[in-house]
Amino acid sequence: QVQLVESGGGLVQPGGSLRLSCEGSGYSFSYYDMTWYRQAPGKERELVAVIPRAGGRPNYADSVKGRFTISRDNVKNTLYLQMNSLKSEDTARYFCTVPTLRAWGQGTQVTVSS
Repeated sequence: QVQLVESGGGLVQPGGSLRLSCEGSGYSFSYYDMTWYRQAPGKERELVAVIPRAGGRPNYADSVKGRFTISRDNVKNTLYLQMNSLKSEDTARYFCTVPTLRAWGQGTQVTVSS
């Protein structure tokens, strides 16, 4: 079955960086668009970034544009989210998804705090 496993979250100071990873299995990784979502306590789920299956241009939420970069390695079946210049408002649980397959990972927690 489809599995998505996120990693790379943690505690970081404001202004710091983290790189999240999401390893996919059980499906043809390169065939599908993928996304990163996040959800903070008491807030609605937010679409952070979308990357097309191959060669297309990623899209970002305005809140992360210029700070976050989504990428993928279709050989390693891994999706990434490079997060720079982190702010306290980036604190959330981050999920990778395959929208077409309605598949979600378990998420990884990112906490930005001094």
